[in-house]
Amino acid sequence: MAPRIVLLHATPVAMAPIQAAFAEKWPEAETVNLLDDGLSADRAKEPGAISEGMIERFVRFGRYGHDTGADGILITCSAFGPAIDRLIETVPVPVLKPNEAMFRAAIAKGQRIGMLATFGPSIGTMTDEFEEFVGQSGRPATLRTILVDDAMARLRAGDTETHNRLIAERAPELADCDAIMLAHFSTSRAADAVRKAVSVPVLTAPHAAVDRMRATLETGRSA
Repeated sequence: MAPRIVLLHATPVAMAPIQAAFAEKWPEAETVNLLDDGLSADRAKEPGAISEGMIERFVRFGRYGHDTGADGILITCSAFGPAIDRLIETVPVPVLKPNEAMFRAAIAKGQRIGMLATFGPSIGTMTDEFEEFVGQSGRPATLRTILVDDAMARLRAGDTETHNRLIAERAPELADCDAIMLAHFSTSRAADAVRKAVSVPVLTAPHAAVDRMRATLETGRSA
């Protein structure tokens, strides 16, 4: 039986990139999409640390996903790190953070990592997660992040071309890095444009996340 992977979305612009990644990398998996776009809207009103109320709300969302029969849960929004940690402790199936696999690929490229982000509230969470991951890996690395103003608004308005251009225009500022990460699932749309602007490796979250989830489940089943 095909594994059921529940995808938790906090914004609709994250949905197409992860669906495309599953179609390319793991078409046999059954994906279930759960969207609460109020999560990202309300998270934007909390630019600092995520509130306990938001954490509890996110965990309820994730528990519902588990209750639908999930074999694994993949989060596609990067602004909810502490809430994801709480969910991991709550449900008995693998829960994958959106950028864990991309971080792993990035530090394999070198020590100087750049990141292009389009959603400000996610930067603190992602930075904390990156530093924690680096500490656990034992491989030294530093992160330099650029927030691309207005790109997310253009994407939500349906203007993907401008979204991609705005991100690519900032990429040369990170050209001295060993790798550049595109912070969000939605940002992966700009990968081709960014790769034309710089010569360093450009990493995206969706494909790496699919590979990681598949490896996690297949290892568990063979154990």
